[in-house]
Amino acid sequence: MYFLRSVRLDPSDLQVFEHAAEPGEWAVPGSFALLDIDPQTHDPKQREAFHHGFIGTDSFGHSSLVTVADISPADLSGVIDRIASHLRRHCGAPSDRVARSAAEEEVGFTLELCTHPVGTLIALHREAVDNGIEESYRTVSPPQGVDHSRVRLWAVTE
Repeated sequence: MYFLRSVRLDPSDLQVFEHAAEPGEWAVPGSFALLDIDPQTHDPKQREAFHHGFIGTDSFGHSSLVTVADISPADLSGVIDRIASHLRRHCGAPSDRVARSAAEEEVGFTLELCTHPVGTLIALHREAVDNGIEESYRTVSPPQGVDHSRVRLWAVTE
């Protein structure tokens, strides 16, 4: 089973987001956290999170890129638990049952995004529209037949 993990190819997420996700965190699109936000009235870092941020499920910080990765059933269950807890404590979910249901829906949607090969990079673009939020995704797929464990595609320079 595949899921999304946050990726940091360079230090830009640390500058553009108020709170950046840590590399390697399991991640979801996280639009549930943005439903009551008007991106036009927020500061630039909050706008950037609205328009381009996935949400890490450990820190609930933002990541501009994620990658498709293998996930175990136990890790997936932990993702659901953390999202449900966050929805209950920070987003006003009226009960544990409602929070868990919403977390399962977010995880289900994320699983639907994971139809690409392991190692595929995914970026998000989100816009406020009249009836809610519209999202689109771009992907960069790894070259076919390449053993990525032996190829360094990116180098971080500072």
